[in-house]
Amino acid sequence: MSKWFEWRIDFEGQKLSEIISQVTIVLFAVIGFVYGFLNQDLLATMYIYFGGIIFTSILTLPPWPIYNKHPVQWLPEISEKDVK
Repeated sequence: MSKWFEWRIDFEGQKLSEIISQVTIVLFAVIGFVYGFLNQDLLATMYIYFGGIIFTSILTLPPWPIYNKHPVQWLPEISEKDVK
């Protein structure tokens, strides 16, 4: 798997991943609640919610390339003669 993924995400990617996870989990929770309430089915509510958790995990846990579009630019290394 290391051939396919870089296994790093940048700070903007972390922010995007957090937003996606929060929105999708809340969305699936609301959909599950409404569906379960209308059909009086708690099990369906839980299935929809846990399906949302799995879907969110697939979207946010692997380091997809979309999460590494703004890599951190480190400062160049300073040698001993540049310090003095």
